[in-house]
Amino acid sequence: MAYEPTAVRALPRADVAVSTLGVGSTALAGMFAPTSEDEAQATLRAAADAGLRYFDTAPQYGQGLGEQRVGRALRDLGRERFILSTKVGKLLTPAGIEFDYSRAGVLRSVEQSLERLGLERIDMVFIHDVNRKYHGERVEERYREAIAGAVPALAELRRAGAVKAIGVALNDVDICARFVREAQIDAVMLPARYTLLDQSAADELLPLCAARGVAVLVAAPFDSGILATGADGGGSYNYAPPSPEIVQRTRRIESVCRRHGVALAGAALQFALAHPAVRSVVVGMRSALEVEANLALMRADIPEAFWAELKKA
Repeated sequence: MAYEPTAVRALPRADVAVSTLGVGSTALAGMFAPTSEDEAQATLRAAADAGLRYFDTAPQYGQGLGEQRVGRALRDLGRERFILSTKVGKLLTPAGIEFDYSRAGVLRSVEQSLERLGLERIDMVFIHDVNRKYHGERVEERYREAIAGAVPALAELRRAGAVKAIGVALNDVDICARFVREAQIDAVMLPARYTLLDQSAADELLPLCAARGVAVLVAAPFDSGILATGADGGGSYNYAPPSPEIVQRTRRIESVCRRHGVALAGAALQFALAHPAVRSVVVGMRSALEVEANLALMRADIPEAFWAELKKA
């Protein structure tokens, strides 16, 4: 099995079609390692020239730098050549990031994003990180704030045609499932919860999304690094040094890869796409070379025998 990364997949509930491989912008914003303006623009041009049409960003990425760089690149393209998503819930202030899931905060965030992007329209908007990592014991309060404020505000923009699709972007699968049940959303952006190392979304969230026609956009398929570098390549797991258990599990996956002549990174990229709810895999890319490498990994033919052995193992 192989996938054409430039092929478009329609969202079931919205007039949006995303490329099978999406372009994330954390790396382009210089998060985790510096990236120059020239490097970012070259990367975005390479992705667009290759035929990728889905680009994702957020105010948080580089304190607005991600949106600025993505917008600068996309302004040179025809509007029909790309689908753009960004996020709300984290307002940029002189003191840093301020969480705000209220109606007023969301509308202000969208307005600020449009200014940074230099574009007239955003296709998809996601409510960002209503999760335990950022909110701890206040997560229920933040969830209720989002349900009462952010969701109706985005639904209003969708009805007005200002955006085409709305959704959530977070990695707590149970909270994602609550949003799917309680809000009329079109998509879930899910980082690092449906990967070779973590399939916690498989039991409840993905079947729920498939049943309700909610598209899933799988982000961080390399689990922040280790599934790209391998167990001994120095890659992180969940943005921290991997535990001995994760290292050992990665080595076991690598051994199956070697038996079938499959690249670990290719398996990581292609893994989620077999699920009927998944429309795109979104990957942070730092250079034109990384764009080229990811395109090749998506197009590599991975035998069914590999997936069968991996599932059995």
